[in-house]
Amino acid sequence: MKSFDKKYLKSKVKYLAGVDEAGRGPLAGPVVAAAVIFNKKTNIKGVNDSKLLTEKQREELYEKIISLAIAYSVSVVEHNVIDEVNILQASLLAMRQAVDDLEIKPDLVLVDGNRKFQSDIPVITIVKGDSKSFSIAAASILAKVTRDRLMKKLAVKYPVYLWEQNKGYPTRQHREIIQKLGPSPLHRKSFLKNILTEQQVLEFDTNVINDQ
Repeated sequence: MKSFDKKYLKSKVKYLAGVDEAGRGPLAGPVVAAAVIFNKKTNIKGVNDSKLLTEKQREELYEKIISLAIAYSVSVVEHNVIDEVNILQASLLAMRQAVDDLEIKPDLVLVDGNRKFQSDIPVITIVKGDSKSFSIAAASILAKVTRDRLMKKLAVKYPVYLWEQNKGYPTRQHREIIQKLGPSPLHRKSFLKNILTEQQVLEFDTNVINDQ
């Protein structure tokens, strides 16, 4: 994975940033993106696509990544913004914010996927980049661990949805709980139309307004 990044580290590219997001698929909670820059010689054994790692492995690698990165940033875009602009635009927004918040401005950005965000820095999209690029894989770990930690904290406030287990993803159990008890204010209403009836979604809108 490190060798993949090296081919982009040319004379005009001193700082290469890897960017990825976590949380496009869940029914609740935010989407989180991370950006990370390493020294050219830095390598961390075990870094891989976060989806291929256990939670324990991700947690251990998270600490190594933030200690060895020369710059990293994490951006959180909340559920209400996702409903407002759609999940793709919210993901691109989170990734752009993560890059903008880096203490060191990168010369080039590698992004997982096939869609790029607007930036004055050159951006290259890499399909399945989290399994090819060391920097993107590291970013995927930072984003995933951050989001999982957030969902565990939110599970304390809304324990009935078992977010400490499902992290907001549409597991069968999670969907059944929503159908039985209704959604929380932190659910993405635009994601619930295949789970709830139009009337239930309408009631959800009314309840959220009343809760504000």
